[in-house]
Order: sequence, then C-alpha cells, then structure tokens
Amino acid sequence: MPEHPDHSPALPRVAWIGLGAMGAPMARRLGESGVPVTAFDVNPQAAPALAPAVTAAASAREAVAGAGVVAVMVATPAQLEELLHGEGGIAGALDPGAVLLVLSTVGPAAVEAAAAGLAGRIAGVVDAPVSGGTARAGAGELLIMVGGADAPVAAVRPLLDLLAATAPVVGGRVGDGQRFKAVNQLLCGVHIAAAGEALALADAMGLDLAQVHEVLGAGAAASFMFSDRGARMIAEAEPEVRSALDIFVKDMALVTDAARTAGQPVPLAAAAEQIYQRGKQAGLGRQDDSAVFRLARGR
Repeated sequence: MPEHPDHSPALPRVAWIGLGAMGAPMARRLGESGVPVTAFDVNPQAAPALAPAVTAAASAREAVAGAGVVAVMVATPAQLEELLHGEGGIAGALDPGAVLLVLSTVGPAAVEAAAAGLAGRIAGVVDAPVSGGTARAGAGELLIMVGGADAPVAAVRPLLDLLAATAPVVGGRVGDGQRFKAVNQLLCGVHIAAAGEALALADAMGLDLAQVHEVLGAGAAASFMFSDRGARMIAEAEPEVRSALDIFVKDMALVTDAARTAGQPVPLAAAAEQIYQRGKQAGLGRQDDSAVFRLARGR
C-alpha cells in the first residue's frame, strides 16, 4: 500500500460539504493530514464534532468562500442539485479557480448536470465516487474511481492520494467515475443479496450457520460480501450499522437507471433492487444492509 504524502503548501484549502458516515471520517482524515478543511453539514453538531481537525462553517456558502477545492459528500442526486442551485446554493459563491470534487454516488446524469451548470464558472468538476466503508475512509484506504479532465484531476490528486489506497482515473469525462461505481454497486448489491439468500436457505435446512460461513467462505463460493456481511448476518447481536440498507435502495436504483440509459438488461440487479425495496418497506432502511438475511427468513 502506498504511503500517503504529508501536508505541503501545494495542498489547497478544502471546503467539505456532507459529514455523514463516510464524509466525516474522510474530512477528518484530510484535516489530520494537515489539509486546511472548512466543513458544513445540515446536522449542526457534525462539523464541530470534528474539531480541531476541521473548522466548522455556519453555512455551505460560508464554507466554500475562497476554497480551492469543494468536496461534496451528499447522499442523493436531489441533494447535489439543491446544494448547488437551491435556496442558499453554493454555485454563485464558488471561487472561479475552484474545482468541485463530487465524491458521492449520485449517478452519471447528476454529475453531468452539475458540470454543465458550472461550465465556465469554475476551473472544473471531478467525478470521484468512493468505495470501501467507514473504517477505510478514516484510514485513507478507499477505492476512488475518478472521472474528469486532466487539469482539474491534477488539482485534486494530492487530496485523492490522502483519501485512497488507489484512485485510478477511469475516464476523461465527468460521469465516467459514476459509471464505474454503478458496475461496482451492481456487484456489491447482488453479492449482499445472494449472501443473505444463501444463508437463509442454510438456516431453513437446519445447518449450522457459523460452519456454513466458515466452510463456504474458504471455497469457490467465497466473496468479500459473503465474508463481511455474512459474518454480520449470523451474529447473535444486532450488528452496528456500517452501511444502511437505504444506501442500496438508492444505489441499485442508480444501477438500473444507468443500465436503461445504456440499453443493457440487468435482471440480477433488478431482482436485488426489489429485495432492498422490500427491506425499506418493512422498516429496515436505517438498519445495516446485512438485514437482507432476516428479511429473507421473515424475521
């Protein structure tokens, strides 16, 4: 794993918008690495909780004033649009030399619209959705899939290197990062749903779930999600919410939307999307996504 660089004068001042489960440890990571970070979140307690690594701002517009990079970690396409162009939106407050760094998973259409709306007004937009979970976010060990033109990508590269174990440029267009993330989430979402269904079948047949997890996790059926989420599925205690089921409700919808745009059938993704929708309807949206196992077993 590459060593992360120390802070140097070349690192820009960063405005950070969005301090949820992933955004907070990422912002703290930059601040503790010596990057000057001013942050805002709709939760008024979120930014002050990161002091002294991060400076809290009273509004998003206050946070972005004079920032060289504006990093966005909101949850949905609608939130990105509202942040930029809604009441109190930041579009008119961005420095002309700033780069907008969209780290959220919001789909190609949302980042393409953001780039079009800001064209000629700022230095550029970089599309860089992240993958890896909260622990890796805090350790700077994420996978970040980067889309954008050379100059804005170069401007944010020192920050990406602090946040990621690997941050490859996957395309020169804004939106290419989101397209890569759609493929990533198709695999993740289907694998979690498959792990839940497999363990539900094992449970229904009276097998020892811990043994199923151990034995099959060492063979050809193994996957990261079977290992990671499977362990949480069979745990006796209610698992800590590391990735809410609602995230996959949103992300699998983005996957199927991207597939429709591309004209590519994705029947497995569509089936997994329905499982997450059922979980949300059953009141499990804020629970850990490993709850798909309990959903499959009717618990």
